[in-house]
Amino acid sequence: MPFGCGTAFKAFINDFCSAICLPPPAASDTNPNMGSSHSHIYDPQTRPISSSEKPSPFYSLGCGRASSATLASQRSRLSSSNAHLVHEKAHYHTTSDNQSRPLVDQQPRPGAYLSTNSLVPDEATVAYEHFLHEYPEYRMTWILDTLRRTDYSRLEKTGETYVDYMGGAIYPESLIRVHTEFLNSNVLGNTHSVSNSSKLSLKHADQARAAVLSFFHAPPGYTVVFTQNATGALKLVGESFPFVEGSAYVLSADSHNSVHGIRQFASEKGGRIAYIPCQPQGGVDVQISKDILNRNRPRTQDNRQAPCLFALTGQSNVTNSKSPLSLLFYASLLGYHTLLDAAALAPTSVVNLTETPVDAMAISFYKMFGFPTGVGALVVKKSFLRQLKRPWFAGGTVDVVQVPGTIVTRSSELHEQFEDGTINYLTLPAVTDGLRFLSAYLPFLPLRLATLLNYTISSLSLLRHDTTGAPVVKVLSRIPSRRPSHVGDQSDTGSTISMIFLSPSGEMIPNSFIEYSASQCNVSLRTGCMCNPGGAAALLGIEADMAKLYPGVTLKDFQRHVGRELGVVRVSLGWPATSKTFGVCSSSLIASRVPVRD
Repeated sequence: MPFGCGTAFKAFINDFCSAICLPPPAASDTNPNMGSSHSHIYDPQTRPISSSEKPSPFYSLGCGRASSATLASQRSRLSSSNAHLVHEKAHYHTTSDNQSRPLVDQQPRPGAYLSTNSLVPDEATVAYEHFLHEYPEYRMTWILDTLRRTDYSRLEKTGETYVDYMGGAIYPESLIRVHTEFLNSNVLGNTHSVSNSSKLSLKHADQARAAVLSFFHAPPGYTVVFTQNATGALKLVGESFPFVEGSAYVLSADSHNSVHGIRQFASEKGGRIAYIPCQPQGGVDVQISKDILNRNRPRTQDNRQAPCLFALTGQSNVTNSKSPLSLLFYASLLGYHTLLDAAALAPTSVVNLTETPVDAMAISFYKMFGFPTGVGALVVKKSFLRQLKRPWFAGGTVDVVQVPGTIVTRSSELHEQFEDGTINYLTLPAVTDGLRFLSAYLPFLPLRLATLLNYTISSLSLLRHDTTGAPVVKVLSRIPSRRPSHVGDQSDTGSTISMIFLSPSGEMIPNSFIEYSASQCNVSLRTGCMCNPGGAAALLGIEADMAKLYPGVTLKDFQRHVGRELGVVRVSLGWPATSKTFGVCSSSLIASRVPVRD
C-alpha cells in the first residue's frame, strides 16, 4: 500500500475532514496496521508545535457530523503561507509536564460531541462570523438549519458523516413517521381489483401522479409512468423507441450508463450513434452540440422520416456540470424526439416542463428525498408515449390476451400499458408526501449548497503536504462560475466535488485506499467512475486510452494499461448539509491545535 495509514494517516484525515466539512475520526476508528509496512510516500519528521500555534484554518461546515476550527486564523495564515499544511505525523497532546501521550483519551466516542466545556466559544463565534462575512447569503437559508435539527438528528446520533447525496438522499424522519402512520391506519390492496382496499390504493396512486405533474409544472398532455427507478424509465424509452435504418441516437459522452445503454436498442435496429464530446471539466459545448445535432437530424427518405432520439443529461453525476436545457428545444425544432435524464438534476434544481417541454424525463425519487427506494418515474407526453412500441406485454398492461393465439388488446389507460405488473402501491403515498416536503425547501437548496460547495473547494485548495508543499487534493470537477445571490436563484453547477488525492511527490493515491480509510472513519463517500465512464475519462484525461479499448476488455485490463486505479473520489452535498454555529465544535478543533510528535 503506497500510503501509510497508522498515525500519519490519522493526522492527514483529520485535516482533510476539516477542509471538506467532515469530522475527524475517533482514535479507535483508524487501523494502525493497514499499509504501515508498505508506506514509502511519507518521510515523517518530528515537528513540535508551540502551544500558541493557531488552529486549522478551516471552519468546518457540518455535512453529517459537524466540526469546526477557526476562520479567523485562516485570514492571517493565508496572508503568509496561502496554504494549510497536512502534517505527516500523528497529532499528540502535550501535558503540563511536557510529556507527550497519544490523543486517544481526548477523542470523543464515534458519533459523540465533545463537551461544550472543551470548546472555545469565542473562536467558534469569530469563525462563524468570518464565514458569514464571506458568504452573507448563507443567512437566508436558516430554515434548513431547523430542518437539520428536526429531521436529521440521527446524523449526530449515529456518528455517520454522509456526503454521498448524489448516490442517494437521506430521508427526513417526518416523512417516515407520516407514512408509517398512514400504513398503520389504512388497508391497501392490489390496484388490479375493485375492492375498497384496491380503490384506496388506486386513489393514492392517482394522487401521486398528479403530485409529480404538479411538482414539475407539467402542462396538459403529460402523464406519469411509475418505474423501478430512473434507469427503468430510460430503458422503457430505449426498448420501445421506433428506431429503424436511418435513425440516429444522439447523446453526450458525459452521461450515465443507463443513457449509454439505449445505444444497444438503436444499433440493433440499424440506427447510428452520435456522441457529443465531453469538455475537460464535463458538460457539453453548445455550438458543438448543435453542429452534431444538425449533422444527424432526421431526414426524409422514400416519403418517410426515420425517427431520431436526442438524450440529454441534465446534470452530470461525476463532473458536476449542468447541460443547457435549451438544447432540447433546439433538437425538437430539428425534428428529434427528446429525452431528459433528470436523476441528478431534479433533487436540487427546479425543472419546469412548461418552460422545457421535453418529450420524456426520467427521475428517481430516492435521489430526491431518500424514500421510497425502488420507485422512479417517466414523466412523458402522451403523444410521445403513443409512438412507443413495447416489445412485450405483461400483467397489468393489457385488457385482452388471446391464448392460444396472437391477439393482444392493450389497457385503455395509456400509462398502464407501460407499467409492468403491479405498481409499488404501498409506497406511492410517500411519493406525494415527499414531493410536498421537497417543494417547501427546494427554493433554498441552490443557495445553501452553492455556498457550502464554494467554501469547501476553497478550503481544499489550501491543503498542502508539509514536506514538499505539494497539493494534497486536486479538484477535477466543474467549479461554479457564479454565486447564487437570493432564495430561488439557481446555481450553474451541481453540488458535487470529484477529486483525486496526491502524495507529496504528486502521484495519485489509490481511491480504494481513500474509500477504505473513509469507511473506517464513518465517512460515507464514493469512489470510482460513478457509472459515467465518459465524464470520468474527461476529468482524468484518459479519453485517448478509452478509444483504445477492445472487445472483452476488463476493468483490470484498463487499469493495467493506464497504470493506476481509475476513477475519482466524489463528495456530494445535500439539503441536511449545514454550518454548525456558535461554539459547536468536534474533535478536529482540538486535533488541529495539538503538537505533532512521534
